[in-house]
Amino acid sequence: SQWNEDPRSIRIMAFSVHRNNLFLISLLSFCVDSSVCSEKNNILFFTKENTIRKCMCSDSINDCDYSLANLICNCMTVLPYTADKTYYNNLVIWFTETNMLRILLNITSVHNLKLSLCGTIPLTTKYLTIWGLQKLQIRSENNGQLKQQSLTISSSCDNGAQNKLMSYKDKSMITHVAVLDTSLFNDSGPLKAYSVENISNISNQFPYLDNFFIPSNKSCIITFIY
Repeated sequence: SQWNEDPRSIRIMAFSVHRNNLFLISLLSFCVDSSVCSEKNNILFFTKENTIRKCMCSDSINDCDYSLANLICNCMTVLPYTADKTYYNNLVIWFTETNMLRILLNITSVHNLKLSLCGTIPLTTKYLTIWGLQKLQIRSENNGQLKQQSLTISSSCDNGAQNKLMSYKDKSMITHVAVLDTSLFNDSGPLKAYSVENISNISNQFPYLDNFFIPSNKSCIITFIY
């Protein structure tokens, strides 16, 4: 047969098939790895000298390492008040003062949040409203002492509301609200929080927050973090 007459052609074809299979396997692995990386991507905002940078990072970076973030992350400069604040699953913010932090974070829907103070204290006090917050991590350094703490928030109101956080991007659908007191970075003590449940109308119970909340008839929980 033709195969017996030219055994070298058999080896060439076998090698070609093997090479193509390796290419397909490599391509599939690349696609899978890319998908995994995209799922692990975190949004990082950092502020420095009145400049805001928004980065997409697939790898963890040491806090406040601006040079490394610019090097290995996909970063762009954004103008104040133009940053998209609709919804974030994983959000990291490096900040030096609370005015810029308020611009980035106030009235934002965030699931997992990490705040790293890259400046000095004391900070001016601001009260920031965060929708749907489930986990908070904070990091600061004072007189050479590193402070790292975390807080997990759970809600008992509106059965299943926490499971819906990943599905709803409309903050009117989120029934868990956190109010963060930025003066907690000035304190060396432990991170504290308390919650008020079964609030049927936020604007009535907390009139000073009228400008921050969408009126809703839904019962919700509000957590104060300080």
